[in-house]
Amino acid sequence: MDYLKDLKAARRIVVKVGTSTLTHNTGKLNINRMEILIRQLADLRNQDREVVLVTSGAVGVGIGRLGLAQRPATIVQRQALAAIGQGLLMQIYEKLFSEYGQTVAQILLTRSDISDRKRYLNARNTILALLDYNVIPIINENDTVATEELKIGQNDTLSALVAGLIEADLLVLLSDVDGLYSADPKKNKDAQLIPLVTEITPEISSMAEGAGSQFGTGGMITKLEAAKMATAAGTSMVLMNGSKPSRIQHVFHGKPVGTVFLSSPTVVSSRKRWIAYGPQVAGELVVDSGAEQALIKQSKSLLPSGVIKINGNFEEGDLVKIVNNEHRELGRGLTNYGREQLLKIIGKKCAEIETILGFKTADEVVHRDNLVIT
Repeated sequence: MDYLKDLKAARRIVVKVGTSTLTHNTGKLNINRMEILIRQLADLRNQDREVVLVTSGAVGVGIGRLGLAQRPATIVQRQALAAIGQGLLMQIYEKLFSEYGQTVAQILLTRSDISDRKRYLNARNTILALLDYNVIPIINENDTVATEELKIGQNDTLSALVAGLIEADLLVLLSDVDGLYSADPKKNKDAQLIPLVTEITPEISSMAEGAGSQFGTGGMITKLEAAKMATAAGTSMVLMNGSKPSRIQHVFHGKPVGTVFLSSPTVVSSRKRWIAYGPQVAGELVVDSGAEQALIKQSKSLLPSGVIKINGNFEEGDLVKIVNNEHRELGRGLTNYGREQLLKIIGKKCAEIETILGFKTADEVVHRDNLVIT
């Protein structure tokens, strides 16, 4: 198990803790579990490892403080509860970490901080500066102001973005399950834990189903998406049960725990990671088999002759998803043409673009330098 040695050597670590780990079924904080978790993270710092904590729980803590029976349906209500819960959550983190001599800092991110390249790099620089100061950054999405269309989504996704942002060696996702199973263990008693995933194939993806806990929002699908993002960025990921936080140390003692997703041998550059996962997808381009082969096998740019259909509204410079006829995603990239322009030139040769449009921004719809194969 050589991969366990690599995990043991990880120096820069992102740990994501979910609402199900932080709270009881009542929605109120599980203080005992939080104390154990924080002790583990403080001990990792004492080993001269860099630690970043991505935390859920603000809305859940707000629910618990107000004594509500369930998670509210409207985003305005959830924002209000996040405003109540975030301060309480940080107050407890500050108190517990300080007992072990650790200084923490709060960072609240929104989709805009990820979508905008300058703000993305500024977030990276801030986190790295905190690590240089031996501070533990505690990161959450700014749920008090993020509207539905501008949300990053699940904190599984946020933790993978952060891991890629700072080029972490390891991402640890603490969940309410022991790892990835061959089927839902709550429904199938014969489900088997999968200890190692070297590639997230369609077969692996098909194993993900089900929603999150009562007060949380994540499920196995979001965890596999996080694994895809992290491993593409060169970060290995461990998915493990957060009900026993002391088992985090197993990872750094070379002991098997949960499911390990190994980092990809081909690491995507920082800029291309931002292209793939930073901006929101504004539209979709359906391409023919010839274009699919050129993109996947030959690392070519996407030309207008290979586009057969357009979905969504987008402008020049927006991020578009590229799919084949079976609607399987091939990649994502920044388009050189908006929807209305592209509708006039799809299926055409590059030499015809200027005649049709009266100008030509580029021969390519998406240049390979602005394209990420996913």
